[in-house]
Amino acid sequence: MTATAATPVSARPGAGASIAPLWVTVEGINGVGKTTAIKAATPLLGPGCLRLGELTDQNPDTLPGRLISALSAADDVYLRTGHPIVETLALLALKTREYERYAPQHTPGLALVLEDRGIDTVAVYQAAIIEQADPGADALALARQILRQAVLFRPPPDYTILLLADRDTCLDRFEQRLNVTLTQRDRQLVARIEDLYRVLAEAEPDRYIPLTVTGMSANQTAHRLAELCRSLVEADEGADCGT
Repeated sequence: MTATAATPVSARPGAGASIAPLWVTVEGINGVGKTTAIKAATPLLGPGCLRLGELTDQNPDTLPGRLISALSAADDVYLRTGHPIVETLALLALKTREYERYAPQHTPGLALVLEDRGIDTVAVYQAAIIEQADPGADALALARQILRQAVLFRPPPDYTILLLADRDTCLDRFEQRLNVTLTQRDRQLVARIEDLYRVLAEAEPDRYIPLTVTGMSANQTAHRLAELCRSLVEADEGADCGT
């Protein structure tokens, strides 16, 4: 498979503050290559694209960074502190704040916001964590409830691109990157997270776009992601023009 150059997305000249950029979130389990692909795809998409990094990549000197540091204090890769409900509310608050910072009035002319993990991550990861701690809980119902609460404060992304690949390969890569060894319990947690992603994607086919990246190089994945984002922006601009 040969990667081809992606056409940049154009800023929207003369666009007023009321015209929102297309908001696209990229999701997937740990180690699927999501962040690497987003970072490489962003320059391909040009200045009309704004990349939002993961919450865990926040500057530690900022309020979000300090909150993430507090959630990371136990050195747990899934930000578990033993208080999953509080963790969930804190992460939703950060995701709401992020949307407010890049709402249309703050991003005039921007064509695309490319978000590395969004409210779907909070929903599926926290739901799986709560279910694992309380086997009587229903992770799918919890994930849906978390999403319902999230959209009371910020809209869902226009599109959610779900990267899919072999789970064991992804987790092996994740371990190597962080120099950690996941327990069997953590691997089971990620299996549940993957299941939740797939069920939510099947339930919302107009928002979720599954993208299988098995066998793709990092470069190929980045180009495929950029091409897909470009096509979504073009379709959105066509709809705005009534074409």
